Amino acid sequence: MSTTWFVCVLLVIAATIGYVAYNYLRIRKMPEGTAEMAEMAGIIRSGANTFMKTEYRTILIVVAVLAVVFSLFVEKSSGITFVFGALMSSCACVIGMRSATFANVRTANKARETLSIGETVKVALCGGSISGLCVQAFGLLGLVCVLLIFGQVRHDVQGGGLLATLQGVNPTIMRISTYSLGCSLVAMFNRVAGGNYTKAADISADILAKVRNDLPEDDSRVPNVIADFIGDNVNDIAGNCSDLLESFVATISATLMIAVVLFQQYEKVFTGEAALLENTFSATITYPLLMAGAGLLSCLLGLFYAAKKKMGNNPSRELNLATWISAGLTMLMSLGCAAICFSGVDGSILSDTYGWAAGWASPWVCAVLGICSGVAIGSITEYYTSTDYKPTRELAEMAPEGEAFVVTKGDAIGSRSCLLPVLVIGIALFISGKLAGTYGVALASLGMLAFVGTTVSIDAFGPIADNAGGLAESCHLDAKVRTITDKLDAVGNTTAAVGKGFAIGSAAFATVSLIVSYVGNYSTEMNLNIASFVVIAGAIIGGSLVEYFSAMLTDNTIESAKLMADEGDKQLTPEVLAGKKTPDYNRMIALAAKQALKKMLVPSILAMVIPVIGGFVFGVEFVGGLLIGATIVAIPRALFMGNSGGAFDNAKKYIESGSLKGYGKGSAAHKAAVTGDTIGDTRKDVVGVALDIFIKTMSTVANTLVSVFRNITLIH
Repeated sequence: MSTTWFVCVLLVIAATIGYVAYNYLRIRKMPEGTAEMAEMAGIIRSGANTFMKTEYRTILIVVAVLAVVFSLFVEKSSGITFVFGALMSSCACVIGMRSATFANVRTANKARETLSIGETVKVALCGGSISGLCVQAFGLLGLVCVLLIFGQVRHDVQGGGLLATLQGVNPTIMRISTYSLGCSLVAMFNRVAGGNYTKAADISADILAKVRNDLPEDDSRVPNVIADFIGDNVNDIAGNCSDLLESFVATISATLMIAVVLFQQYEKVFTGEAALLENTFSATITYPLLMAGAGLLSCLLGLFYAAKKKMGNNPSRELNLATWISAGLTMLMSLGCAAICFSGVDGSILSDTYGWAAGWASPWVCAVLGICSGVAIGSITEYYTSTDYKPTRELAEMAPEGEAFVVTKGDAIGSRSCLLPVLVIGIALFISGKLAGTYGVALASLGMLAFVGTTVSIDAFGPIADNAGGLAESCHLDAKVRTITDKLDAVGNTTAAVGKGFAIGSAAFATVSLIVSYVGNYSTEMNLNIASFVVIAGAIIGGSLVEYFSAMLTDNTIESAKLMADEGDKQLTPEVLAGKKTPDYNRMIALAAKQALKKMLVPSILAMVIPVIGGFVFGVEFVGGLLIGATIVAIPRALFMGNSGGAFDNAKKYIESGSLKGYGKGSAAHKAAVTGDTIGDTRKDVVGVALDIFIKTMSTVANTLVSVFRNITLIH
């Protein structure tokens, strides 16, 4: 990639960070509202910051140890790039979370001051855009800096660690891979710890308020409620930022690694005309980076337009507009990037040697397939989880029949919702593979994530709106304010569900790209014998590990929720219930943080250790099977968890809004829906979102250490 293109990408990143800083300062200048609102927002902000600081002390230790191991035994500079990846991911998380904790109370106050849905949406979207743009800008910035500082991607170099030199280690690929792994490590810790924190608080708050004491959902007398507000930020903002940043970086990394493998596969064919293949190699390396930069620019323009235009009373339409603008601009700019990158490449190499069916346009068509897949998966998720459509309404109508009917119907909706997204993913992968082979598969993955800045921005709108609604109720604002924030919260639930569907779909694409890259890194023929007993053994074990991981996360969350519910019961004294005494929020917040941090280490380390043990003991083919089995089981499982959980949540909201005639808050039907929502909380915000990180982390670790596995295997 020439210096000119590096400069262009860096200019886009700089413009984006400048816009982020402008929005951050604009949010900070807005008034917080009443003294009670400012006080409550301060508690939320302080609790979230304290939790993140404590969590990052643990992450820092793990990152430092692994960085030393990589530099000593794998590749001498890979430890530095590993730390850099963790740093970029952490920056995006911290900035995104801090902006959300400032935006929540200002969103509530804007609703209080204006009683305008459009003006209130703008504030929440402004806060969300900080998170979304940081994800794409920092992920791409780190990768570009790695290439600028340590050298661009090359196919003809060998390297080793400070204490050991292993055969087949390409230092440029290793730096990219460890950068991606650093992002992945932070994502895993954030998702596991944040999910435990927020859902333990949410479940215990629902049980205490709605089931045991018939109190409003966000009543400030229940100390668990404030911990729940904090959890929305540490999981749905920080966790989601790190999750999708890791997917974005992983797809670019996989595309670059596949480009290297393709060159190595065909370089013997062009011994007399090496310059032709070198030119092609340069184009295949440049295109994904340019496309990522074009996607970032598209997101910046789409969000800027949405923020500046006058918004009406339909938040969904306004938010969808930003998505369509960003996706459309990404398609157009990606076409221009393809024309620029492949204009000087010999067409016969692309069509005859690489087998690209549409010549230079093949990568762009694959990217468009990925973009369309992302939009389609979002729409499918919205259909199955939004109260605007039949499935969730039918679920709410089951509530008068009792909990068993609610749970059974919710499970059916979750299972039914898996087929269409998986079909979309499968068809997109098949067509992109036919068009441009393994490189096309990777480009389809990148296409889906090329406008991730807008996707995360709209997803972050959800927890900001949720917090705003909670603050409106807990601070006793006028009912008209709560009506506005409830509308935003309902839209936010849908955007969050769509965001989870997108995260799972992008994880599927990213993981497939990483598996393709993994196979290419140990076999230049890029073949994995699926009929081999070694591969099948790995696949069976990989699938079962997904179930074990799910059970571990669920158990951890329920145990924490029970402890928090018991603590909340102790604090709900007659004086607190009468409003004469304030509960001990700090004690509850400390308990939530302690439980989340205590239970995050084992599941997070498990995802990293499994492929390491499998590779050292059973070899590279076993790990290949492990990745395939885990991916095949995890994708539909995560979709089921996310969509059934989203349907449960919105069915409860549908009843609470009075849309189910004859049944409102406090009715038997409402309590049955609350039971469904409680079950769905763990599914959608703990297990579903962590499964995509689980398979991506295993795939990234495997890609990083494939050269080590080739050199050291105990059982041959």
